[in-house]
Amino acid sequence: MEKYLPTGNEQISLPKLNEESACLEDITFLHMACKGLIEIRGGDVLPLMQPFVNIDGKDMPLENIRWQRINFWIPCFSCSAGPISVEGIILSPQGERGFAFKLKLHNQDQTSHCVCFGLRGCWGSTWHCVNENKKILGTPSCHESLWNDSLIFELSCGTPLFAFAPMSNDAECHSEFHMEEDGIYYQLSHSHKFEANQCRDAVIYWGLGYEEVAAATSAKEMLRQGWQYELNRTIQWLTQRSIDLNDAKLTALYNTNLFFCIFFSIGVTLDTEEFVMVTSRSPRYYVSAAYWDRDSLLWSFPAILQADTALAKKMLLYVFGRQRRNIGVHSRFIDGTVLEPGFELDELMAPVLALERYVTATGDSNLLKRPEILLGVEEILEKLAEKRHSSISLYETFLQPTDDERVYPYLTYDNVLVWRGLCALSELYPQYAHLANEANNVKKAIYTHCVKTNADGKNYFAWSVDLNGQSDVYDEPPGSLQLLPHLGFCPSDDPIYTTTVQMIRSPLYPYSFAGCPIAEIGCPHAPHPWLLSIANSLICGRVEHCLDILQRIQMDNLIACESVDEYSGECTTGEAFATCAGFLCYALRLALEGDQNHA
Repeated sequence: MEKYLPTGNEQISLPKLNEESACLEDITFLHMACKGLIEIRGGDVLPLMQPFVNIDGKDMPLENIRWQRINFWIPCFSCSAGPISVEGIILSPQGERGFAFKLKLHNQDQTSHCVCFGLRGCWGSTWHCVNENKKILGTPSCHESLWNDSLIFELSCGTPLFAFAPMSNDAECHSEFHMEEDGIYYQLSHSHKFEANQCRDAVIYWGLGYEEVAAATSAKEMLRQGWQYELNRTIQWLTQRSIDLNDAKLTALYNTNLFFCIFFSIGVTLDTEEFVMVTSRSPRYYVSAAYWDRDSLLWSFPAILQADTALAKKMLLYVFGRQRRNIGVHSRFIDGTVLEPGFELDELMAPVLALERYVTATGDSNLLKRPEILLGVEEILEKLAEKRHSSISLYETFLQPTDDERVYPYLTYDNVLVWRGLCALSELYPQYAHLANEANNVKKAIYTHCVKTNADGKNYFAWSVDLNGQSDVYDEPPGSLQLLPHLGFCPSDDPIYTTTVQMIRSPLYPYSFAGCPIAEIGCPHAPHPWLLSIANSLICGRVEHCLDILQRIQMDNLIACESVDEYSGECTTGEAFATCAGFLCYALRLALEGDQNHA
């Protein structure tokens, strides 16, 4: 598997910065009219963007590339190209519609050299990414803008769809391009005579926009502000949100995954400038740029709330705005329309739990009074009532937390979320105080109908039941029975709970991976240990066990993925899983610091 160092900001994502070559393979951004993600890809011969160094007329390979991140997010590298040492920084300035690529060269030779350096590449294709990736059959073009003195790359589908444009801080930057059948080839170059021990640098700003003027002026805005200003401002933004966990590796793991969560699970659309939420803005994730209430609100939200309460508030307003009419439906496009139908009880309750968490953490009870929030809560309760058993306080679901079809309709975990949500609403709103009674009834029903007895005569929580005697022993990392104490449903020493955990962690349970180097729970949806399971275990107190695993596993180049190999710890499924990255951060911070927001 290729190793990537993703970076980006709220406007633009760089998911595939290749660690081995320092090439940028694609650029992505959110587009409301397209209901998802647009990906600009490189070609078969050249990637989208590749740094190059030519010395005395000969292209030199970049050798011994070494990487680090500034403030856990800004990728930078150093390498050599013959006698020239090269440093590169890829910066996505916070708040800007674009990014910048800085190259700094140092002639370490005792003789002078004629050096040409810069970026070259090929715009090979453009893709629409939501679940399935489909090629956009528009008309790509490139031309020189006399107005802005820059190249303009543009895709039109009758009307403009997007444009991107480079602009250099060096007035002597030479730009050229040519069209081939397989794409638009370009080169942005700086030519200088390097004397012995001389250094030179250049910055190329890439702006993004709906059409050419917007793209070019986005680049010009960054150019006018200047590299140091944009770098310092972005570092300040990152510093304000990063934390120290008193362990270098865990601190880097936490902060890198936090920023990946922030910039890849939320974003701003290019065409309408709306704040939206997705499971991942990387096309490497197999269901990128779609929205799930569960993923965004149960996994991303707690970590983002800890880092930036203003962003968390925007998340809630998006859910109770654009996404309100289809709350509880399997998955949706970023405009709120249905992508995949199917009712999920955990998704229906996720907005309520996030609302409770936000108010508890911030004290901002005024949010509860907003019309869209009030209407959303009312609609959630109406949908919930439709799923209640006619005589028993248990609520059914059609899909499980993995989005797979349920075996039996009444899931213990899902009903615990209902209990928690009803308790929350009874405390948040005077008009819903009566829901405390139904919450008590749900809890009684779970203990009456969802508790079964194993062969050893010990009681345990079944995964799901049908109320006709059928039940199953099972667990899913996206909605684990391990989390019941965390949700406040039972104490961690409840014998029913402890028996349940023992059973799903037993070597007899087929997805426990007990005895393997990575001994964490999986499920048939992805039959390997899940990162969500590691997070669940951190939350329920298996801290030393999980920290040991996290010190050993590679994941997706140290960014959270769906599952890892039970022996090697390498990513097996679901690379670039941005909402999972958030949940891992939350679990780490909870395990090491305690939850300042919510029990």
